[in-house]
Amino acid sequence: MEQGQDQGTGTAGRGGAARGRPRSEAVERSIIEGVMRLLEEGVPLAEISIERVARIAGVGKATIYRRWSGREELFCDVMRTAEPPDPELPGTSMRDDLIVILDSLRVRGLANRSSAIMHNVYAQMKSSPKLWKVYHAAVIEPRRLMTLDVLRRGQANGEIRADVDVELANDLFVGPMLVRAVIRPDAGLEEGLPERIVDTVLAGLGPTAR
Repeated sequence: MEQGQDQGTGTAGRGGAARGRPRSEAVERSIIEGVMRLLEEGVPLAEISIERVARIAGVGKATIYRRWSGREELFCDVMRTAEPPDPELPGTSMRDDLIVILDSLRVRGLANRSSAIMHNVYAQMKSSPKLWKVYHAAVIEPRRLMTLDVLRRGQANGEIRADVDVELANDLFVGPMLVRAVIRPDAGLEEGLPERIVDTVLAGLGPTAR
């Protein structure tokens, strides 16, 4: 029996590939770890084919295609596995939720700085429009929508003014952390930075601002 037929329960893959049989977490993990081994060996993304991944993971190509529709979706899940998990929001206030969101960005920035492999892979992803589009849709956009939802709830609760453009506010909150995490690798990502950013921006967006 092929490894891809192992028992397991699950739904469609995070990359959107349809599955005709139950997924096996052990098989999926071996495939993702196989890609990571290739990356650690310095193999460029462009040279990592489904055939090569199947060979190093010890599975058939069909096993991979049952979980991911192609390389882009597979690489997207590999990157997501290497990153810290998405945060659980406390839901106590808009401020508290925003601090948790920004702290998750801070932790991701620290992780990328400490991993030359991940930093290199991100650079390669951005040079591949198709791969970056898949990653953006599957990882970045859901996180952006989560922040927008927090801001809209805060607006409805009176935590920020009703006339605030939440799309612009999202950029004001997230932008400083991304600048430090991505554009300024020498800048600090110290604990307490999320609170400072959130409180600084809220001082201009709050209902009592003049």
